[in-house]
Amino acid sequence: MTAQPRGIVAPVPRAARKGRPRGLGRFGLTPYLFLAPAFLVYAAFLLYPLGRAVQISLYDWDGLSLATFVGVDNYVDVLADERLRQSFWHALVLIFFFSVLPLGIGLVLAALLVRAQVRGLPFFRTVVFLPQVIAMVVVAVAWRQIYAPDGPLNGLLDVVGLGSLTRAWLGDFTWTLPAVGFVGTWVSTGLVTVLLMAGMARVPQDLYEAATLDGAGAVRTFFAISVPSVRAEIVVALTLTIIAALKTFDLVYVTTRGGPGTSTTVPSYEVYRRAFMEGRVGSAAAVAVVLTILIFGINLLVNRIGERER
Repeated sequence: MTAQPRGIVAPVPRAARKGRPRGLGRFGLTPYLFLAPAFLVYAAFLLYPLGRAVQISLYDWDGLSLATFVGVDNYVDVLADERLRQSFWHALVLIFFFSVLPLGIGLVLAALLVRAQVRGLPFFRTVVFLPQVIAMVVVAVAWRQIYAPDGPLNGLLDVVGLGSLTRAWLGDFTWTLPAVGFVGTWVSTGLVTVLLMAGMARVPQDLYEAATLDGAGAVRTFFAISVPSVRAEIVVALTLTIIAALKTFDLVYVTTRGGPGTSTTVPSYEVYRRAFMEGRVGSAAAVAVVLTILIFGINLLVNRIGERER
């Protein structure tokens, strides 16, 4: 038998390679053991309740008596019920107020605050972010007073000579949903602005100086440098605000209770109404499952588009 030259590793026999677990690498199951506790917590507090909601959605149940299996009838009801279809449309409209409008305002505010190098920037950042700290129920109560017929908003319109525009903002079929949506704009703008400011602060000043030397104005610099540099932050901001828009409940519950009529009903409020006011727990669970799928689908689309644009 010839001696193996030094520095040359003998090939591993195929028989020995067969005994090595594929895909586990050098450490075997060790990484999965470290992940197991976190996964168990995740499964216990998210996957299991979600699975139970899907199970309940297949039954006709009032929450107290024995349940009756109805299959997908509750989901057919979600598609056939005009009130439910209207509530999902309202939720999509709120995306404009919770996500699109704050994104536009946040981009402008972030660019101004970062590029202008305003003194006391941490103070302005705190003031802008403050609505995120206040509980939504408190925000809803405050804005309900602002929108009251004798509230500050109508009083201000009277003072500036626009008394013809005064109205019962939360009692008008046309303006109630935009009025509720504007509250979402006020709340979301601070979060979006802070996220975008963090992204714009990382942009090297050399890029702005080079653009200025090339004759680019403030608007062109904004669209050519500032906006592309915060694509990742834009995706995060849209994800968070879209989730907030689609699952909003407390704002609608405190301000309008879905009224007047059904002009501000949203899926989350329909879940509450069906489960706790009408005793239709199975139908409410079906609405919740459809809403979860909608939230997941929209945010998956947003993240896919964001990754493609990078």
